[in-house]
Amino acid sequence: MIEIVYEDNHLLVAVKPKGVLSQADGSNKEDMLTLLKAYLKEKYQKPGNVYLGLVHRLDLFTSGIMVFAKTSKAASRLTAQIQNHQFEKKYLAIVEGNLQEEGLLKHTLSKNEAEKKSYFDPQGQEAILEYKVVEHREDRTLVDITLKTGRFHQIRSQFSLIGHPLYGDKKYGGKQTISYENFPLEAYSLSFYHPVTQKLMKFEHKTLHL
Repeated sequence: MIEIVYEDNHLLVAVKPKGVLSQADGSNKEDMLTLLKAYLKEKYQKPGNVYLGLVHRLDLFTSGIMVFAKTSKAASRLTAQIQNHQFEKKYLAIVEGNLQEEGLLKHTLSKNEAEKKSYFDPQGQEAILEYKVVEHREDRTLVDITLKTGRFHQIRSQFSLIGHPLYGDKKYGGKQTISYENFPLEAYSLSFYHPVTQKLMKFEHKTLHL
């Protein structure tokens, strides 16, 4: 069962587990949109299709907080906030090696569609994130990341480009081998303005640690 963090007439905030898609992709994997529509249909005994708008995505093996819109008006207003950079997303990640205390990463990235991978490209889209070190242990560092842009595999790609790929992320040069069920990336915090009341909403769900 998906953990519901908050719900009102306009929004649904839930925690996406690792290994669950944000949206169906034609495979037989479970996805958040389908699971939450089923939850709403059962809870409110709704006949026919249930509307639920996908506002943003998380990768398959990234866990964390997601917000969904229960009306088309809420969906369009939340989407506008993302475009206007009023949507704040924070992540926890474990990277290989010892990082300095904090930093700002700026790169230009493009997506290789065939390999489903992001790479450095001088002509690509700007990718920006800030990070702070939370804790060191052995050859790993737990970092707190504030995402400024939303590029494909941005966190994985940018930390790889500075020589500190995510722990066990073989696709981006990680030396360790771990299962993707243990992939060390979590979207732990989400802040935005309520699409109707304009109240600042903030949600946190932390589980990742060294």
